[in-house]
Amino acid sequence: MSKPLLQADIQGSLEWTAAQAAKIAQDASAIAMGHFRGMPLTIDAKADESPVTIADRETEGFIREALAEAFPGHAILGEEFGTQGDLAGKAWIIDPIDGTRFFICGYPAFGMLLAHMDNGVPLVGVVQMPALGETYAGYRGGGATMNGQPISASGITQLDAAKIFINEADKTLSDDPARFARLCNAGHTRRMSYDCYPHAMVAAGRIDAVTDMGLEPYDYLPLVALVEAAGGVITDWSGTPLSLESNGRVLTAATPELHRRMLDLLDF
Repeated sequence: MSKPLLQADIQGSLEWTAAQAAKIAQDASAIAMGHFRGMPLTIDAKADESPVTIADRETEGFIREALAEAFPGHAILGEEFGTQGDLAGKAWIIDPIDGTRFFICGYPAFGMLLAHMDNGVPLVGVVQMPALGETYAGYRGGGATMNGQPISASGITQLDAAKIFINEADKTLSDDPARFARLCNAGHTRRMSYDCYPHAMVAAGRIDAVTDMGLEPYDYLPLVALVEAAGGVITDWSGTPLSLESNGRVLTAATPELHRRMLDLLDF
């Protein structure tokens, strides 16, 4: 009979998994950058009218092949090619280019997202920023890093001291103008933004909170382990942990105290 895994064995395994995921994302960056600011770039529209390019498809194809080689038998959910295998067990979540609109505009704030999950729980998260040369990685029970150096959330607890980013501001305004007005009057500094980078900046301690909405599982699940490993908090707008079934409304904050104050502000 094999002996049960000790906690140290589990953490070591997750550390190795996070390192492998970060390496795969870094390698895949070459594909995305091979198309970035290139001409001509054919842009197709998906069923929801969001744009997709050959860079999205080629990047996801590369990541899928690399994951299949490194983690045989694991399920995969990717934005471009759907689900392969049973996501209830060991699984990977891929967003090959998070921020395709940024990408097609030649703006360098697009990202690449990877999550490893087991039994529906996000255990490893990677945010790769190809054009910025930044790799963020974290795993449950361990620390978070940027380019291999430790990072942590800011520790800000007071709303009036917080630097707040409002992702998908146009959707937020359309959804509830009163809520949007509260957000625009909160905090020390506010900026309108999109996509994954602001969440990574919370993990790195550069900003303190991000509200987001209209997201799919491949947009938010890779953020979970990274933010939590950095000491931050990430949930939906009601304070519920994120899962494959979440409604796409996401709140990231540097501390539990700031997170509670942001939940009160959202009043969802």
